[in-house]
Amino acid sequence: MSEPKLVLPTIDAISRWQGIAVPNEAARYGLKDMAGLIAALEKLRGGLVFEDEPSGFEAALQACKEKQA
Repeated sequence: MSEPKLVLPTIDAISRWQGIAVPNEAARYGLKDMAGLIAALEKLRGGLVFEDEPSGFEAALQACKEKQA
């Protein structure tokens, strides 16, 4: 089974930017999931914006805020 085309360029980029090599086969195996992860994240693009926080978040912040004297 061949590796996805993203694996070797990613290994090269890690080596150039961080000065380290992929440490073992498990790390190389983990890179195989990168293309799927990137595709899944791109599907979410534009779906939520920072202002779309759950309404309970603001309420939780207000509840934890110190009361002013």
